[in-house]
Amino acid sequence: MAFYVTTPIYYINSTPHIGNAYTTIAADVLARHHRQRGEETFFLTGTDEHASKVARVAEEEGLEPKVFADRMVKHWQELPRRLNASHDFFIRTTDEGHKQFVQEFLQRIYENGDIYAGTYAGLYCVGCEAFKTEAELVDGRCPEHGIEPEWIEEKNYFFRLSAYQERLLELYDQRSDFVLPTFRANEARSFIAGGLEDFSVSRAGQPWGVPIPWDESQVTYVWVDALINYVSALAYARDGEDLRDRFWRDVRHLIGKDILRFHCVFWPALLLAAGYDVPRQLFVHGFLLLDERKISKSVGNTIDPLDLIDVYGVDPVRFYVLRAVSFGQDGNASIDGLHERYERELGNDLGNLLSRTTAMIARYRDGRLPSATDVSPWAIDAFRNEVASHLDAFDLTGALETIWQLVRKLNQHVETSAPWQLAKDEARRSELDRVLYDLADGLCSIAIALAPYLPETALRILAALGQPAEDLAWERIRPGTAVETEGIEPAQPLFPRIEPTTAAA
Repeated sequence: MAFYVTTPIYYINSTPHIGNAYTTIAADVLARHHRQRGEETFFLTGTDEHASKVARVAEEEGLEPKVFADRMVKHWQELPRRLNASHDFFIRTTDEGHKQFVQEFLQRIYENGDIYAGTYAGLYCVGCEAFKTEAELVDGRCPEHGIEPEWIEEKNYFFRLSAYQERLLELYDQRSDFVLPTFRANEARSFIAGGLEDFSVSRAGQPWGVPIPWDESQVTYVWVDALINYVSALAYARDGEDLRDRFWRDVRHLIGKDILRFHCVFWPALLLAAGYDVPRQLFVHGFLLLDERKISKSVGNTIDPLDLIDVYGVDPVRFYVLRAVSFGQDGNASIDGLHERYERELGNDLGNLLSRTTAMIARYRDGRLPSATDVSPWAIDAFRNEVASHLDAFDLTGALETIWQLVRKLNQHVETSAPWQLAKDEARRSELDRVLYDLADGLCSIAIALAPYLPETALRILAALGQPAEDLAWERIRPGTAVETEGIEPAQPLFPRIEPTTAAA
């Protein structure tokens, strides 16, 4: 069984912000989880480099667009590395393999008769890299970027999107889980049902982009160029291998709600026209908000995720973005919120649980964890299945809450069982052994379930308990997974205290 997950590819006209990190972290959690389940997995991310605004910023700095792109892409390649993302390929739309694939893809559609020459006249938002109607503007400005769109009139090549209206409606009617959450599918279907207009697949008068193969005086419209990356990467990501047959039918796209129409309407139509299967699923998430406003370079309220990692570490940042906001909905992010969850949930709930468990094993049993005696009290099989069910539905926040319910149960068990009292009575030795084993065993299952979210922390938990850390297979989440071991010592704090003044700085 295969699992293929993609992030959108990101514009390189500026440096990354926490909103970009959000999607990358979510995709990585899914990729890591499906590898745990033994599925062949491919995780793609990358950069969209042929945007008009890239050419404009490069010109302002006196650089050729490719020189500017080569300089800026380093920031974007650093993002998944610093986020500890386990991506299999980082695509750039300036890759020769991608450009060649785009031309072949468009040529197929052209030869099928679904691309024709025409003249476009209308409004264009450079921030969105998209054409706008008057109805989409607010006080004459783009609602996303707050800028007035430019009037463009030029000869273009158009894709017959209107010819695919009925096929797209049938797709949405037949596959209820094609787009999730359901209210986003309804939004896309309503747009389709309202009538589809043909759209431009080319731009004239600018050299920056992939040349149209039958008319090199024009370049491919940046959104068409960008969408094709999800297929093109499979054709050249590995030397000498074509991965399309292996992965394409199982692709899941993670996207933000601002690019829903391109992905949920335009993209499946383009694929059908080129003779490809449509994606397996698309999941549309909401925005991370800052002070109730979308985090955006143009608005100027960005948070640099690498700055947050420097203060808190990568695992707490990964945890926070998926814990604080229900994945799929809009939600508010703040430094104060990150700091509060770092102290309360990571430090107190999880960190103290490990510290107390290892300290008690070291003190009362000289660091020895005995083998299991009977069934765990934690209903681990049900826990494993519930976490997996949430993740299968892209409910990354719900899966994390299920894990945290077990963390809280173990903490409550420490208080109700009072091992420090049991240790005073030699006649209750077996009872103490059982309590200490149950705590360690529960922590092992928690660590494995948390590994997609907190990959470094999960390994530290297992190491502190003297448990195998090289095997994170999902099937290890079971009663009695902790093995007998010796040499357990009080664990160092998983999440050392950070002063609020340090975080604010």
